[in-house]
Amino acid sequence: MDAVNTSQSQKRFNLSAAICQSYSKIQQHPSYKYLILLLGLPVHLIVLLVYLSKKKNDSYTSILIEMKKSLLISGYKEELMLEYKEQIRRKQAFFGEKAGEKDSDKIAKQWAEEQFQKTLVEKTNSQLEQLGEKKVTFEDTFQALVRNPLFLVITFIPGLPMYLFILLYSNAYLKYIFDRLIMSLFVIIGVVFLVFTILHLSPFDPAANILGETATKEQIAAFNHLYGLDQSYFSQLWNALKGIATFDLGTSFTGNEDVASSIARKFPITLTLAVISLAMAIIIAIPVGIISATKPNSFLDYTFMFIALIGLSIPNFWQGLIFILNFSIKLKWLPATFSPENWLSIIMPAVVLGTGLTASIARMMRSSTLEVINEDYIITAKAKGLSQRQVLWKHAVGNAMIPVITVIGLLFGGMLGGAAVTEKVFNISGIGSYIVDKQFIPDIPSILGGVVYIAITISLVNLFVDILYAFFDPRIRSKMKQY
Repeated sequence: MDAVNTSQSQKRFNLSAAICQSYSKIQQHPSYKYLILLLGLPVHLIVLLVYLSKKKNDSYTSILIEMKKSLLISGYKEELMLEYKEQIRRKQAFFGEKAGEKDSDKIAKQWAEEQFQKTLVEKTNSQLEQLGEKKVTFEDTFQALVRNPLFLVITFIPGLPMYLFILLYSNAYLKYIFDRLIMSLFVIIGVVFLVFTILHLSPFDPAANILGETATKEQIAAFNHLYGLDQSYFSQLWNALKGIATFDLGTSFTGNEDVASSIARKFPITLTLAVISLAMAIIIAIPVGIISATKPNSFLDYTFMFIALIGLSIPNFWQGLIFILNFSIKLKWLPATFSPENWLSIIMPAVVLGTGLTASIARMMRSSTLEVINEDYIITAKAKGLSQRQVLWKHAVGNAMIPVITVIGLLFGGMLGGAAVTEKVFNISGIGSYIVDKQFIPDIPSILGGVVYIAITISLVNLFVDILYAFFDPRIRSKMKQY
């Protein structure tokens, strides 16, 4: 029974210690500091009352006042002024500078005041320590209360969001993910602002393009009023941001379609195409890059890199047309256009979209591996008697993958946004061709919705890439825990 009670007390102590430690770190970040204040407002009100009660009996203020009087009577401030004036005079004489006496006095007074305040606080804290006391602060009051199990029980329900956030912050990996998600949120807002501004400044008139040349001024005015285009720039921007935040993307100008439903049908097709292309690129490019790096300047190396160069040089639309001509029309192996019911129809678009990606990853893998295998730690591993295979897979490949992961993340984002050409060639009704079709109107709700979907996906991919960094590089894991 005693062992059970001891174990429970230990768990409570560990929980309180984790909360206190994370709370101290949070106080160093102003944005998180105010966030935690809002999340735990009822709890902080209780802490504030306890803090004000303790503050009345705090001897820090009285000791500080007495210490300040003592230092002023002793002439410490005047001594500092004279010392700093002499330092400034010597500096000016050494560098041959000429400065007015008023400027010198002003700088000396500022330095003396800073040093005086610093010394005052140090001496006050020193005297408090001698008396066995400590300055009462809000943070210390919070930590003292949290260490009390009864306080935790009472404030658990009203302070649940705050405690969950503090515990999340205490885990380095969860905190890292949370920080990246917050950054992604600001990126998405920035993307919406930029895209909306460009569309708003566009010379194209949606009403005139949709209604046609025969439309009257009254019809154009009615169209603009219906879709809010007659409102001010800031009103339209606010409505767009509010709609995205509430997952209400509105209706398109053409066809009066629900934008969210349209994108939900089209985006998975583009995402599937990009994922298949990426998987094909990784499966082919990583081994090709490693083989080329382990056999530099060989026949295999030259052959692989020559093919990669060709892959980078071939335009998507030309490659797609050649594929259709040969594999669909002549050989009749694969369908010329995409059909969701026929999985064979995804092969040619995936190969076309992934060709440039495969070439880029292979070249980057080769150069990164070549750079790594010439490092000192690889030479040391060889000197210890490890085989070539052990050195390559245990020490070289992991470190060589870090820049390759960066390239993969960037290129994957480019694939989502740049798949429109491939989609047009193979008649794929994806998000890329959808945005291209809508941009010449311009259909603002449709374009914004498509761009936001792509931006969210790219942000999540970049988050996954950042997590992979920590998986491959222990130095990054160490920094995450220290931060």
